[in-house]
Amino acid sequence: MKYVVVSGGVLSGLGKGVTASSIGVLLKSAGLRVTSIKIDPYLNSDAGTMSPFEHGEVFVLDDGGEVDLDLGNYERFLDINLGKDNNLTTGKIYSKVIEAERRGDYLGKTVQVIPHVTDAVQEWIEDVAHQPADGSDEIPDACIIELGGTVGDIESSPYIEALRQFQFRVGRENVTFVHVSLVPVMGPVGEQKTKPTQHTVKELRGLGITPDILVCRSTAPLANETREKLAAFCHVSPQAVMSTHDVPNIYHVPLMLQEQGLCDILGVDCHATNLLKDWKVMAHHLDTLTKEVHIAMVGKYTDLSDAYLSVIKSLQHAAMAVDRKLIIDWIEASHLESDWEHEEEKIAAWDLLKQADGVLVPGGFGDRGVEGKIAAANYARTSNTPYLGICLGLQVATIEFCRNVLGFEGANSTEFDENAPTAAVVFMPEISKTHLGGTMRLGARPTLWQVDDCKIKQLYGDGDAVDERHRHRYEVNPDLIEQIEAAGLVYVGKDETGQRCEIFELDGHPYYVGVQYHPEFKSRPGRPSPPFLGLLKASTGQL
Repeated sequence: MKYVVVSGGVLSGLGKGVTASSIGVLLKSAGLRVTSIKIDPYLNSDAGTMSPFEHGEVFVLDDGGEVDLDLGNYERFLDINLGKDNNLTTGKIYSKVIEAERRGDYLGKTVQVIPHVTDAVQEWIEDVAHQPADGSDEIPDACIIELGGTVGDIESSPYIEALRQFQFRVGRENVTFVHVSLVPVMGPVGEQKTKPTQHTVKELRGLGITPDILVCRSTAPLANETREKLAAFCHVSPQAVMSTHDVPNIYHVPLMLQEQGLCDILGVDCHATNLLKDWKVMAHHLDTLTKEVHIAMVGKYTDLSDAYLSVIKSLQHAAMAVDRKLIIDWIEASHLESDWEHEEEKIAAWDLLKQADGVLVPGGFGDRGVEGKIAAANYARTSNTPYLGICLGLQVATIEFCRNVLGFEGANSTEFDENAPTAAVVFMPEISKTHLGGTMRLGARPTLWQVDDCKIKQLYGDGDAVDERHRHRYEVNPDLIEQIEAAGLVYVGKDETGQRCEIFELDGHPYYVGVQYHPEFKSRPGRPSPPFLGLLKASTGQL
């Protein structure tokens, strides 16, 4: 087993996840089986209860794991399916150590960070690295480990020490340390500054880890003198200083690293398969798209695109498939509401919505902006504009239909109004009302087709069922389904019981589809998610 450890310095948000995923692509292009582990030093057990504003989206795995969004990058880039144990958190490690102490596993010992916590980290990494991730039963050949945060954080200290020990546990020749840093460009002449990287590497080496490769983020390619200066002060060869400058799209990053000789440094033949060749075609295809398609994204976390990262990627995958340049028109849902006090913002939001080729309402929690989402669903339904509702997007469209087609004026979700005259969406009976973490309906579950002749089933292709990932606490009220369907909004996909509504489609509309699950989590470059592909095809007249 070969390990690549990716750490970061200077500041967060440099793209460690994309770097780790790109290195994985290069290893996979050499014919190796690859898996990934993300270490998050926070005390939360998982990302499930974190705010999208603070942490970005919560990515959901097949086994129901609510994890960091970087695991979404790994799955999309490497076309693998990871499990919740591939996201290691301090909460998980400390729980494991404390449980072991309570069982008496350390009987007679004083339980300490070193060696007990650091040993637990190493054991976790070795165990998870050997679990198949590509759909076969084969053990991976290589594991990419990304350490979250930046070197010097108090929270990450035990992990740095664990990884320092780990290199000797598995053999120094089997571990490659990659450090991602920032090279800022200063002044009118654009001078590249190396001091921040020198300091972060000095700190990392002081903790016992010497990086083998430096990946330097900058707005422009590294100058030769910058590369040589970094090599001299950071104890790496000039060839091992990689420039990851700004590029038109992230799919260029593996190609950029390969062109600078990273495959040679890793000792692999990146042309052993056609993967890199296909990757290059995809990256350049995305650059050449000029004809635009506008999708209105009506959400409540629009100030932070990371809150919808997988949705954005899924739209991009589908846009590439229909040969269009994707333009996302971000609309804050609350700006569409009739009582929004800022008239200029309201007019601008409605103008964007009406000019869009298609409308997407993604998932979300809480009542802020819900009436705006309902208004967007109403506009798409009544104007024959293609619409895709995901999770809450399905629920608000159902509420809108109950209000304006069935005449249930007070229809709502009990999430927003417990005393709604008509409860169109209700709390699922099996969900805990006392614990929030890990208690939703989570992970991959089958949806069985109820209707053969519908657009969304044709997009999915053959089969009696689809398997998609879920994350929700509320569902369409089963008592209203018969009335809703009689009026034309048909739930063409349901769960195994035939009671829980998973997919709707509106009769006589070009494309008005809602899904209770999150199809964005299984979309891949070159293999777009069918609901997204349907939206883009309908929005460009290709359905």
